[in-house]
Amino acid sequence: MALALCLLLDRRSDRAVRALWERLEEDGVPTLLSHTHGHHVPHLSYAVLLTWDQEAAGAAVAGLGHGGPVEVSVQGTVVFPRGRVALAGSASVALATRQARAVEALRRTGATIHRHYEPGHWMPHVSATTGVPGARLQVVVDAVSDRLPLTLRCDRAALIDTTDGTTWDLSGVP
Repeated sequence: MALALCLLLDRRSDRAVRALWERLEEDGVPTLLSHTHGHHVPHLSYAVLLTWDQEAAGAAVAGLGHGGPVEVSVQGTVVFPRGRVALAGSASVALATRQARAVEALRRTGATIHRHYEPGHWMPHVSATTGVPGARLQVVVDAVSDRLPLTLRCDRAALIDTTDGTTWDLSGVP
């Protein structure tokens, strides 16, 4: 159970990621389409909170203002433990700075930040699979590679409760 600060993709980028998810599902590879509550949306997480006060987190992020849309260049695939595979995004200085500001604002509310989202350890990514056996990794890498290079545009943001997909839209992109 966690609360995530997510950048949400514009329509073109959302469609591109959903098309990848659909292809992988057809190939028998689990994606966020079939994972847990089924309300997942393509996103790039700035932060994952392990403990939090939702109202305080929302106010902290709102206080950051609207930094405008973010573009993320995807040039490859990253494989995380337990067979999680993602589109590997670029970590521009501007993006890393925005992410670090958001994490620090959330931390000031008393939230506990997941260690993988600490500034300096965070890797921008958009999930492709939720868990794939090593023998099937090539299917995922090939499906991602067929779509590269890819530029994803994030034009909205939200706080999302990962247990059930409840979403609180934010007024800007931190």
